[in-house]
Amino acid sequence: MPNLKAKELRRASTDAEHKLWSFLRDRGLDDYKFRRQHPIGPYVADFACVEKRLIVEADGGQHADSVADEGRTAWLKAQGWTVIRFWNDEILRNSVGVYDEIVRALKR
Repeated sequence: MPNLKAKELRRASTDAEHKLWSFLRDRGLDDYKFRRQHPIGPYVADFACVEKRLIVEADGGQHADSVADEGRTAWLKAQGWTVIRFWNDEILRNSVGVYDEIVRALKR
């Protein structure tokens, strides 16, 4: 089922997800390969670099103080993934800063 949900999520991407994908796609970020709406276990990550086990999430207001997100992040971390989150507004207004933070996470 996660694969069907991933397809639906790709079709319904937000403006922030489009912007983030514009610099993650086609190895556009320091030649690292990212996948969009990538299923991992019971979840679908917004963006994932499998090689570095890094997940990048673009969050809207519905994610504020989300207990479900905390559980999801804990599960992903237990599987060996690093999860970084950005608010949609931050992606749209400070894409250079977001880009730099993702590069730092990749280099760890």
